[in-house]
Amino acid sequence: MTAQEVRLCGLLLQEHFGEVVERIGTHLLRAGAQNLRTIANETNTPLDLVKKSLCVLVQHGACEFGSGRRGPGSPVEYRASCERVLRVLRYPRYIYTAKTLYGDTGELIVEEVLQRGHMTMSNTVKTVADRLTHNMEEGRSMEYSEVVSAFSKLVETHFLQRCPPVAEMGTAATSATPATPGTPAAPASTAPPTAESNPDCYKLPHVTLTGRGKRRRSSDDSEEQRGGKKAKMDSESCGDEGIYWQVNFERFHQHFRDQAIISAVASKLDQTSSEIVRTMLRMSEVTTTQTAAYTQPLSANEIFRSLPPNYSISRPILDQYLSLLVDDPMEFVGKSGDSGGGMYVVNLQRALANLARATLESVVQERFGSRSARIFRLLLRKRHLEQKQVEDFAMIPAKEAKDMLYTLLSENLVQLQEIPKTPDHAPSRTFYLYTVNQLPTARLLLQHCYKTVANLIERRLFETKENKRLLEKSQRIEAILASLQASGAEPEQLTEVEEMITAPERQQLEALRHHINKYCITTAP
Repeated sequence: MTAQEVRLCGLLLQEHFGEVVERIGTHLLRAGAQNLRTIANETNTPLDLVKKSLCVLVQHGACEFGSGRRGPGSPVEYRASCERVLRVLRYPRYIYTAKTLYGDTGELIVEEVLQRGHMTMSNTVKTVADRLTHNMEEGRSMEYSEVVSAFSKLVETHFLQRCPPVAEMGTAATSATPATPGTPAAPASTAPPTAESNPDCYKLPHVTLTGRGKRRRSSDDSEEQRGGKKAKMDSESCGDEGIYWQVNFERFHQHFRDQAIISAVASKLDQTSSEIVRTMLRMSEVTTTQTAAYTQPLSANEIFRSLPPNYSISRPILDQYLSLLVDDPMEFVGKSGDSGGGMYVVNLQRALANLARATLESVVQERFGSRSARIFRLLLRKRHLEQKQVEDFAMIPAKEAKDMLYTLLSENLVQLQEIPKTPDHAPSRTFYLYTVNQLPTARLLLQHCYKTVANLIERRLFETKENKRLLEKSQRIEAILASLQASGAEPEQLTEVEEMITAPERQQLEALRHHINKYCITTAP
């Protein structure tokens, strides 16, 4: 965890959950696992606020808890996860993916679960049905069964999963209560439980939901607080109390990876080749583990039967395409056997390495030009080269090649390795080889991305604060206009209210909104 990651996590926590949660979360990221009293003392925060902040972090999966380092009986310790906080940046992409795959219903289901951390199936279905009904025409409503169907599809494809039961959280649940004499101590948990450790991770409960979504009226807003008890009673009568669902982020990341591989094959070869790879990935998307280097082997007969009907290619043509994919230098597809017309796999590890390499090359070309990119690609291919060899292979004049190499070296995109001939490391008797370490270089660019996103968020917050008065004035005028339009006011009255914002203020407001929207689009992955 780097300083840029902690800084970005703090900005995300502050923007979504407030200053107190940001203070507690940032402290846990910097200090590591700590118990409740230590957190309160070191952050100078009241114990009650610390508890509420930790509840928010645990609710959204940004914090884990378990038994203390002293073993059973010690105070429960909390540890924040930087990786899970950074996933907030991808929330819009998760929601858009659900909309693309499962329509508006899937989009709202994922959005509700992301906003609340985890929810029961019955509460999710009712909330989504009410939202969809509210946006429909008068007299129409959304059936609960349609939302249940979309929810079931998300679970079947592993985009939603059950939260691990609290009883499996090591000794965290038992350490909260004092141990009784004669009771053996529970063993300490060596690793935090995962959702996949639950055998019923993707098992849908039997939920008795019948009815339609209700249209929310303005008068219902004041009754929402009084209806909390009624909502709780409704959820208890559905048969899924205590079964909470969360978004399976790793499954979404797997989908993003598959889409990147398909796009790379389409740009390198053609659309038919990408459709064959898409079919192979779709057939093994549930059976292949998230960390596997290869997909499950698939025979050519299975691939042929699973191709979409609109791709009417014959079996010999499919064999030719598979041979072409296997022989391609990208090595996205490999052959693992000859049974069933040939067994084929998608080389996920090689595909990701090639995609990362292509990204590095494009970054170097955008920042330093085509000649520097040529040197960078040459070093990636040849691994180790002296400066004279770089000049000769890249066919670039010595002075320009030297300047480009030193520029890349100063940006840590290229590394210099010394190989001495003698133990004294004399410069005249030492080989100086230029090389590119792909993994550290990719991590360096990732840190630059974190820094850029944090700078954009801070700039957006600064501009919003500087123009706070103008934004508040605009919101007040918009509220007045909405109320006048609802009451059927005359056009002259509406024009008079609109003229309360002068022309310079309107121009400044449009420029501000343009900049803020640009910052928001840039920070979205």
